[in-house]
Amino acid sequence: MRSFSWGCLLVLALAGTAGAHASLRYPPPRSDANKQGPCGVSGSTRGSNVTAFDPGTTITVVWDETVDHPGHFRLSFDDDGNDFQNPSTPDDNFPTTIMEPIADKSGGRYEQQITLPSIECNNCTLQLIQVMTTVVPYNSFYFQCADITLVPGGGSGIPPDEVSDASGCSAGGGGGTGWLVLAIGGLALLRLRHAKRPRARRCHPR
Repeated sequence: MRSFSWGCLLVLALAGTAGAHASLRYPPPRSDANKQGPCGVSGSTRGSNVTAFDPGTTITVVWDETVDHPGHFRLSFDDDGNDFQNPSTPDDNFPTTIMEPIADKSGGRYEQQITLPSIECNNCTLQLIQVMTTVVPYNSFYFQCADITLVPGGGSGIPPDEVSDASGCSAGGGGGTGWLVLAIGGLALLRLRHAKRPRARRCHPR
């Protein structure tokens, strides 16, 4: 099993408390921000982290819910920019919507297959939105966007074997970061006990 550095363990353990409530892993997100629509931060623009796919490809979108909320998720696609609308009722079905709703499963890793449109575009965006409540009208969301292109020969849409977090540390599936906190605590305790253990005296003949 691959070993983690202490720095990676600390980054991953803090991700659930200081990071996003829902965080895209694949395709990689434009940024880690997710508080304001449509893509996490007000005035968000297309970045340099762009993923290419073949038109009409079925891809697997991967994200982590680090802070659980009752509600559901939606995935939307814009072929030119990020002009997304917020849902207001359970029956909202905008032209940009690809998959809705995706039921909340109480945190952890999500993997959802979607089929991208059979068009070519160089300024297209995939949006993940977390609807935090089932009360109508909806008024509480978290947002993330992935900048993508649809071009012939772009890509198959299969995620890497290991989807990594922004720190470069491997972030496997599972139910959140609690196990990492326990692991750090356990390792710290072992190191503390080892440091306090009296060293055996060696006798040297005179």
